[in-house]
Amino acid sequence: MQRIAVVTGASSGIGEATARRLAGEGFHVVAAARRADRLDALAKEIGTNATAVTCDITSDESVAGLAATVAGLDGTLALLVNNAGGAIGLDPVANSSAGDWQAMFDVNVLGTLRVTKALLPALEASGAGTIVTVGSTAAFTPYEGGGGYVAAKHAQTALVGTLRLELSGKPVRVIEIDPGMVRTDEFSLNRFGGDRDRADAVYAGVKEPLLADDIADVIAFAATRPQHVNIDRLVVRPIAQAAQHKVHREL
Repeated sequence: MQRIAVVTGASSGIGEATARRLAGEGFHVVAAARRADRLDALAKEIGTNATAVTCDITSDESVAGLAATVAGLDGTLALLVNNAGGAIGLDPVANSSAGDWQAMFDVNVLGTLRVTKALLPALEASGAGTIVTVGSTAAFTPYEGGGGYVAAKHAQTALVGTLRLELSGKPVRVIEIDPGMVRTDEFSLNRFGGDRDRADAVYAGVKEPLLADDIADVIAFAATRPQHVNIDRLVVRPIAQAAQHKVHREL
């Protein structure tokens, strides 16, 4: 029976790259995100090994629809990749917007919670399920201007760690991948409200930031280890980034 993998945030960046990579690994990929046109193009590119599902992970109803679609497919749900997330702004705590913090918590933390809860019964029933959550190095290292995103990613990693403890003895692995600096088409652009100059400045002088395909490769590696092997947390940075605050730039 075909193995099914659900990837959230699959319309761009790491999610899109992961959907392609997992299809190449033999999974039937359910690509979930809000932008139907992008998902349809991706599913068409991948072919018969992909199903596009328009889903807003901040909506209980939308996530229930995703779970219903997965349940109706011919196969076994083997893998969930909680990839959808994002940052808003780079304001200091003293000037930050509670609304921005709330939006970041809703997608990074509660979105992960909603999708995990909805699909966990099927993952457990498979007898060999895996949950991969894409976090960030912000999950364990604060930085100036990152308060809301840092707090959300700390909460997300707490969710993942708690889930791993609670699933002990059950046939579901819980894996966390924490990327550092990854240059994608949209992450920083969305963070800065479409300001291309500010987005590009994040990567200025960095010879080789990570790319979405690099993280997709790591996700696929972790998800395809023998089922008794659980990679609790894997931190991935470009060689130019020694730490959150230490980045080599060739200016």
